[in-house]
This record gives sequence, structure tokens and C-alpha cells, in this order.
Amino acid sequence: MDDLTKEILAEKENVETALSSLKEAMARKKKSVIELAAIGTFLHNIYNWIENILKQVLHAKNVEVPKSETWHKELLNLSVSLGVISEKLSDELYENLTFRHFFCSWIWIYA
Repeated sequence: MDDLTKEILAEKENVETALSSLKEAMARKKKSVIELAAIGTFLHNIYNWIENILKQVLHAKNVEVPKSETWHKELLNLSVSLGVISEKLSDELYENLTFRHFFCSWIWIYA
């Protein structure tokens, strides 16, 4: 197994673990502020791990990851243009990206 495969499998395991915890948290009928913060954290982390996978794939293809202020969106666009992900998946991931930015702002307000 090559290094890229190992790295992607490790990130995938992180995503699967967080998805399991997220499912458990979402199943609770009444959620406290702490549980809502945990749900946001799971979603935030899942998106980060997906971004890490995309960066690793681009690196393996010898493609430089964007470094601008909008690099997160550019990463999605670049991944689509190189056929790493579909346009549909990019649109879905973009929704998670916008949530993550909102969530990070929310955390700073309540921290």
C-alpha cells in the first residue's frame, strides 16, 4: 500500500468515526447547547478531513494547492477541473464549507 492510500484511509477512518458520533448526537430528541456545539464540531472536522484528502490527491498529482484567501473554494474548483470530484459533490461540499466558516465565527462568539 502506497503512502497516499494510507493517508487517505486514515482520513477516511476519521470521517467514519465522526459520522458515527454525529449520527448518535443527531438521534437525541432534545439537544443542549453543548450537544449542538459537538454536532457543529463533528461537521467541521469531517469537512477538514475531506479537504485533507483532496489536498493529498492534488499533491500526488503534482498540483499545487491554492494559497489565496479563497483557497478552500479554489480547492473544490481545482478538484472538479482535474476530475477528482464531481461538480455535484463540489456543490455539496461547498455547503459544508460555508457552514464551517459560519461555525468558526459562532464558536468565537460563545467561547
